[in-house]
Amino acid sequence: MKVIQTDGAPAPVDGAPYSQALQTRGGSLLFISGQVPIDAATGQIVSDDITAQTEQVMRNLFAILAAAGGSPAHIARCTIYLTDLGDFGAVNAAYGAALDGHRPARATVEVCALPLGAKVEIDAIADLQ
Repeated sequence: MKVIQTDGAPAPVDGAPYSQALQTRGGSLLFISGQVPIDAATGQIVSDDITAQTEQVMRNLFAILAAAGGSPAHIARCTIYLTDLGDFGAVNAAYGAALDGHRPARATVEVCALPLGAKVEIDAIADLQ
């Protein structure tokens, strides 16, 4: 497998042992690790606002996709992790706007906590062919 790494998205939190993404040997599948709303330039969570956090997460995902030669239209599936399902509507709106009409398969789950106090994390699987 090929490791995908870009400065356009944050490095693993606290040097954790994972890659931003892995591309399969055939090159068609890309597995993107969960992204939290860290601005790669500052290394900080962008805001406490759930909409701003979701928009940053999507920018991080798209930067990793681009580094692998993909685009948002290549996303086949996402999992959204929320610390409060009450934020579902706002996250849905920001997520949908970022995908601009593309509708991957998806699951959304509530979790008790996320790294660095983030409110949202999203991972993705993309088909690059």
